Amino acid sequence: MAGLTVAMTMIPESLSFAILAGFPPLVGLYAAFIMGLVTAVLGGRPGMVSGGAGATVIVLIALMKSHGIEYVFAAVALAGVFQILVGVFKFGKFIRLVPQPVMYGFVNGLAVIIFMSQLEQFKTVVNGETVWLSGTPLYIMGGLVALTVAIVAFFPKITKAVPASLVAIMAIFAISLMFNIETKTVEDIASVQGGFPPFHLPQLPLNLETLQIILPYALIMGAVGLTEGLLTLNLVDDITETRGNANRECVAQGTANIANGFFGGMGGCPMIAQTFVNLNAGARARLSGIVAALTILLIILVGAPVIGKLPVAALTGVMMMVAITTFEWSSFKVINRMPKADIIIGMLVAAITIVFHNLALAVLAGVIISALVFAWQSAVSIHCHSFTDPEGTKHYEIYGPLFFGAVTTFNEKFSPKTDPEKIIIDFKESTISDMSAIEALNNLTKKYSAEQKTVYVKNLNPQSLALLQKAGDLISVNLLTD
Repeated sequence: MAGLTVAMTMIPESLSFAILAGFPPLVGLYAAFIMGLVTAVLGGRPGMVSGGAGATVIVLIALMKSHGIEYVFAAVALAGVFQILVGVFKFGKFIRLVPQPVMYGFVNGLAVIIFMSQLEQFKTVVNGETVWLSGTPLYIMGGLVALTVAIVAFFPKITKAVPASLVAIMAIFAISLMFNIETKTVEDIASVQGGFPPFHLPQLPLNLETLQIILPYALIMGAVGLTEGLLTLNLVDDITETRGNANRECVAQGTANIANGFFGGMGGCPMIAQTFVNLNAGARARLSGIVAALTILLIILVGAPVIGKLPVAALTGVMMMVAITTFEWSSFKVINRMPKADIIIGMLVAAITIVFHNLALAVLAGVIISALVFAWQSAVSIHCHSFTDPEGTKHYEIYGPLFFGAVTTFNEKFSPKTDPEKIIIDFKESTISDMSAIEALNNLTKKYSAEQKTVYVKNLNPQSLALLQKAGDLISVNLLTD
């Protein structure tokens, strides 16, 4: 039942994305079927739903306009190869580097996008121009959406044996048929009837020029898909309190995209909204994803006339409830307790997500800013304790990592002109982290040598020693082993 609900919500979204990019509508449905089936069977995160997502489709619009759909199929297949390599070399683990404020911003921005995108269903085309609904059509659409939201919100209080979203869709469908209500339906978006996805080799020249054309699109699409996919995996892990396999998911996504390239699909990635529909319906295993994919195929083959009559209002109401439940309302409760930098990062990520509809860009910006904030805080936190022993040797005990951001503060701690002839720098509570730190230590040694004084370094950890040994004759320091 969860799979059926997911299929109902995927169809209009996949059609809309395909039409937006200039693809034939069936290309979107084939992507939903292929991505959903392959990742449900092979993926590293049971319960997660993949399909023809907007995040990856947007990347391909320019290629479609400039070179046509055959180049798109080739780029999708190549993106799949890239994703498989990421999984094989186990790079999926780097999703752990995404901080919590970035996740808050990402989820909240995504919730706003999902909600705002549903408002498009309150528009219609009149004389070739898109306008907002008004009068009776608006009241009918608004009433059906409101009824859908009410059913989804309150039906679980009666029973959770049946997914509330599916009940809402079926109820609105029945009401519209019984009372012959005139409202926007799925067939008003596009036809969903067709055959089984045919095997198709992309018809394009196999040469270096073709590779140069499709490679940038393939890399961007692959990166965007993996970013959205691994973030979705992270969210599902939190909700289900289980652990998914990020690298296996990368391989599954890549395999599904290669299949898309050779079976006429537009490719895709995990669909967060549909994943939440699936989880809210109670699904935690692979079966729901398989059912959803097979349902889409069945609809393409034989069920188009029935599904075409389905009111879009029912699907819009379900997606609006998904947006409401996706939003991290708890983030408002903790906002006063969070560091200001984290608040700004979260708001920035949400803003980029909403304005640019680019989840990968938003997360990348958030991670970079978080890293810079961390670097700054680490740089200003480095300090040292100095003292002179009875033998006249001055000791400097360093606390905090020594890296490029902390070099200036580190240098300010020393006084080569006034210090005694023997200096010992103790790194027991510190680490030499990068080449900037090595160069700072080398320059400090030279300054003391110019004053006819000697610097000794002790208590270097294995990581620091390895960096010094790798630098070789680029640095000259006196290591003290006692």
